[in-house]
Amino acid sequence: GEAMEQGLRDCCRSIRIGKILIQSDEETQRAKVYYAKFPPDIYRRKVLLMYPILSEGNTVTEAVKVLVEHPVQPSVIILLSLLSTLMASSDLCCLSQGAKSIIQEFPEITILTTEVHPVAPTHFGQKYFGTD
Repeated sequence: GEAMEQGLRDCCRSIRIGKILIQSDEETQRAKVYYAKFPPDIYRRKVLLMYPILSEGNTVTEAVKVLVEHPVQPSVIILLSLLSTLMASSDLCCLSQGAKSIIQEFPEITILTTEVHPVAPTHFGQKYFGTD
């Protein structure tokens, strides 16, 4: 979500920003929290959880669990995603696999994405970090 942070700051100059660092284990693909720091009154606020590319959803699910521990209600969390990958089956048209898994665990969360795409575009990170 850090790639989206400057745009948010440009729009909302006085916004309070917290950080969560979560990485997936290369062998098990399980998400692990390495760092979390939030404004002390986060539980009283709406929370914009920013995650640029949503595919599987396990990292976002772990981030929501961390927020719930702080104790943020899932109903005030808005997940902002630039791109989401499309589900393999068409039982829920235009819903990404990651969005479906997040909604199954946290049905009260709101998810906003700008595009649903068949595959996760790898060029986003390459363009943002200059690793073309």
